[in-house]
Amino acid sequence: MKKILFCLSGLLLFFSFAALGGVNKKGITESKEETFGIVTLSVCNMRSEGNFSSEMITQGLLGMPVRILEQTGWYRIQTPDDYKGWVNKAAVTRMSKEEYDEWNSAEKVVVTSHYGFTYEKPDLKSQPVSDVVSGDRLKWVATEGAYYKVAYPDGRKAYISRLISRAEKEWRKALKQDASSLIATAKTLLGVPYLWAGTSAKGVDCSGFVRTVLYLHDIIIPRDAWQQAGVGKRIDIASDFGNLLPGDLIFFGRKATEEQKERVVHVALYIGNKKFIHSQGDVRVNSFEPADAEFDAYNLDRLLFATRILDSIGAPGISTTATNLYYR
Repeated sequence: MKKILFCLSGLLLFFSFAALGGVNKKGITESKEETFGIVTLSVCNMRSEGNFSSEMITQGLLGMPVRILEQTGWYRIQTPDDYKGWVNKAAVTRMSKEEYDEWNSAEKVVVTSHYGFTYEKPDLKSQPVSDVVSGDRLKWVATEGAYYKVAYPDGRKAYISRLISRAEKEWRKALKQDASSLIATAKTLLGVPYLWAGTSAKGVDCSGFVRTVLYLHDIIIPRDAWQQAGVGKRIDIASDFGNLLPGDLIFFGRKATEEQKERVVHVALYIGNKKFIHSQGDVRVNSFEPADAEFDAYNLDRLLFATRILDSIGAPGISTTATNLYYR
């Protein structure tokens, strides 16, 4: 009798999941309807599988809207750059479409300092609520003197100093998407350590560095170097580098031969005068000029081509938080 009751309860549980959407062969619940979420942690580590020991493949930032594709004890999510990976449920607050739309339409506060904290009270000596990094977004609740009162996707309230953040409307008005501004931002990350799959001020890989710099200027491009190579205008680099402009992306890797195809494995931001800034060991400046102290023979030898993206914002693969469908 107990076995019969156990089997019946198991069937009831199975059909309950099936009513929500379905259970696949791996025991993963799949929703028939699109489900939504917002990143809740300052930096959300996305992995290749739903466990902490699997490879980290990219990161999301606090306040970032995502789609929830599958769930076990973890969520498989898709980010605004269409990257997919698994996150622990603590990293994302699941929402209904109405709650998700409300979050997206609410006034925000954008974190502008590379690192900081929010607090329980408008006082730096009060209890911290969490850390924050540049590019994080919180819901604006009120402005109280030198602080913004903000809300997290999971409902927590906190205060953040206006010295390390800015109301989103003001941030947009002051936003610059020119080469000199991008390069200035890139240089503020000098010395930040290389982190495989990193896309935040806590650590970046090569494509994560480029993506982070652009995101801080409200430009969203694909995640990986080989994907980034496919957007914008391709430029075959002249021998004297004279046809490159500051702000161009330059790509490195395996050159095409009769036996093998070209393969992009590294990306950097060109800053002019044959110099480039990139993440390799840490964020650093190197040069293609043999006479320079920063000369990088290794990367010169595997140089492939460049792309120009600053005059292609809005073209396929290059969006902003104002135009990307995840944020609307």
